[in-house]
Amino acid sequence: MKSGIVAIIGRPNVGKSTLLNHLAGEKVAIVSPVPQTTRHQIRAVFNDVRGQIVFCDTPGLHTSRHALDRAMISLVNDSVEGADVLLHLVDVSRHVGDEEAMTIQRLCAARAPVVLGLNKVDMSVQYISEYVAAWEKALGRPLSEATDRVMPVPVSALKGTNVDKLVDEIFARLPEGEALYPADILTDFPRQWTIQDIIREKLLFVLKEELPFSVAVYAEEIADKSERLTYVKAAIFVERETQKAIVIGKAGAVLKKAGESARKELQQIYGRKFFLDLWVKCENKWKEDKDLLKKIGYLA
Repeated sequence: MKSGIVAIIGRPNVGKSTLLNHLAGEKVAIVSPVPQTTRHQIRAVFNDVRGQIVFCDTPGLHTSRHALDRAMISLVNDSVEGADVLLHLVDVSRHVGDEEAMTIQRLCAARAPVVLGLNKVDMSVQYISEYVAAWEKALGRPLSEATDRVMPVPVSALKGTNVDKLVDEIFARLPEGEALYPADILTDFPRQWTIQDIIREKLLFVLKEELPFSVAVYAEEIADKSERLTYVKAAIFVERETQKAIVIGKAGAVLKKAGESARKELQQIYGRKFFLDLWVKCENKWKEDKDLLKKIGYLA
């Protein structure tokens, strides 16, 4: 039997959370078209007759600007160091960028073998050669001669294309060992963080690209009022008063739409009714507020 931890590493918006959800067989990570949606390390447990893989979704690697960014990058670095196999996921419908070069450099310095997931082949295969060339430059040899170090696999996380091949290559590189989690555990993501992320995801979909990275959600109170009803009081933090008006929307339309969508999904996840009491607060330096970042779960 094999078991181990696989860290999914890549720049923002390459499909890491989509892949994690596909592997889990249900939604464990929020997904949106907005870069830097993921701010936590989210684990999903995959079991089959060969053993167990604990997949860890991570924030997209990017340059740091403030305490939130630094916390996210530190989380990625910890994930890289603790992994048995590294899954470098790239978007082959986009050019290789500076962030990709930074990612490859970081992974080259790691001890664990790498599986290179060439994602979004359902959209385009135009830039596959760029990613292969970037890795070959970093390694100083062709990938065909370095499969012990990096194994490329074309995939589509959205369609599920070749994901079974991806899992095969990961199992081939895992050490032997007992399962790390019981077979009935899908994820160890705390309920508070799930509730916060679902609310934030729905806001991102409604707001699109108006101010996604300026929004944070903190569940100040979560109380099971009865066997069938959970009450949630959550603060939505923005950086400026003008952003507060955008999040609330005309006559509260934006907040109402996002809240209703979040409530429905939470009810599906937990099989009970939810009452969401949402408030928008302006904190112009929330990304540097370490106490708040700890409460939300972004800092240990």
